[in-house]
Amino acid sequence: MSHIFPSLDDLSSLANQAGEILRQNFGRHVRVDYKGAIDLVTEADRHSEQFLLDYIHQHYPNDGIVAEESAEISGNTGRVWYIDPLDGTVNYVHGIPVYSVSIAYAVENNLHLGVVFDPSRDECFSAEVGKGAWLNGQPIHPAFSPDLDHALLVTGFPYDIRTNPETNLDHYVHFALRSQGVRRMGSAALDLCYVACGRFDGYWELRLKPWDIAASALIAREAGVLVTNLAGGADVVTPPQSVVAANPHLHFLMLRELKRNSPSPTS
Repeated sequence: MSHIFPSLDDLSSLANQAGEILRQNFGRHVRVDYKGAIDLVTEADRHSEQFLLDYIHQHYPNDGIVAEESAEISGNTGRVWYIDPLDGTVNYVHGIPVYSVSIAYAVENNLHLGVVFDPSRDECFSAEVGKGAWLNGQPIHPAFSPDLDHALLVTGFPYDIRTNPETNLDHYVHFALRSQGVRRMGSAALDLCYVACGRFDGYWELRLKPWDIAASALIAREAGVLVTNLAGGADVVTPPQSVVAANPHLHFLMLRELKRNSPSPTS
């Protein structure tokens, strides 16, 4: 699989192999360390990430890497890998089968490839810039919800919810009273992929990290979802960043409500 650029099949294979590491350890008593009060990391995180890092170092040694559990590695090729070896760690630790592996590949700051693999359901979401998005090889597209009353939304909350005043709880309450419902699944990558394939109508979240959202943002965009930050800009990778995602009509409505409900401008 060693070429100048990896292929989408390469990323899918890597995500599947990393996902198998997670699947084999799921439900077992794995070691858990705490990066914060509710910010966990497990042995499975580290094993999955090390597998991915070893592959990249061997086949693309000069590429940059931005990974959740490791220090950022600067490359000299203009190409960067964004890796989340286990998105949904709290779910994973508690035996809740909602977690994923997320891998994105960017060239000169532009996302080119993205894969999110869900080991529990054996679902692989993937996209290549300009070529569309797929779920297990079948094209995907977002749902068209005409208004918030008919929209099922999804969101998440930051790990520093106990100490940072920007908790997202105000927006959660706001949308819970104006939509069909709001879910909180615990995996940002899957949240956005579910919007891409029409399971959810819209998604928003505050203060994400680039590895949380890089792959799924490309997947959603290639499926036809409008993905922006809360200011309406296209950059959803530069941290600390916010995300709003839905079909273009619903996106406008969500963004309007978020701005109305924000005490001050949020990027």
